Amino acid sequence: MNILVVLTSHDRLGDTGEKTGFWLEEFAAPYYVFKDAGAQMTLASPKGGQPPLDPKSDAADAQTPATERFRNDPGAQAALANTRKLSEVTANDYDAIFYPGGHGPLWDLAEDSHSIALIESFHADGKPVAAVCHAPCVFRHTRAENGEPLVRGRHVTGFTNSEEEAVGLTKVVPFLVQDMLKAHGARFSKADNWQSHVEVDRLLITGQNPASSEAVAEAVLKLLS
Repeated sequence: MNILVVLTSHDRLGDTGEKTGFWLEEFAAPYYVFKDAGAQMTLASPKGGQPPLDPKSDAADAQTPATERFRNDPGAQAALANTRKLSEVTANDYDAIFYPGGHGPLWDLAEDSHSIALIESFHADGKPVAAVCHAPCVFRHTRAENGEPLVRGRHVTGFTNSEEEAVGLTKVVPFLVQDMLKAHGARFSKADNWQSHVEVDRLLITGQNPASSEAVAEAVLKLLS
């Protein structure tokens, strides 16, 4: 198994002057699910190199066993610090693609032409495409082979409007993940705020929030097996 993990390169939280990036748990938890299953991983981002970490995800109250494991894993830290440029990877080399969230992807990966092309290639080739929390934003411009939005008619989830409201960023983000997915014809479902919830519709796997990270990765492995 060879899995492509795509992270954001965007570090500015709109016009707030605050920093953002990827959410640590949403990277670390799937990373170890994949690693412990014997999967090979390639980490990539639009700019390559070290992706920006959302500082809030590094706070004491956001830590989990997976984030603690990452903090004590020089190999994982080195891999993260040296992501490949997204423009240099091709779908043919991988069995699945996975997107961790955080607010960063709303600004870059949602609009990135290389990311859009990769997702469409994975989908056309019958390979799993997975995204958690804010990362289902990457389906904003993706199309199925028939030209319709990739998520149209598909059961999906993602960071909910109520969760965005709870963190006080409804007016900061460029768009709301839930609203975008529903506008594209997706069948959006959700659990209560901060509860794990995953939707698997054929080879499209989406998770609602950080708590869903491990379950999304496990769903990817189940499809690959």
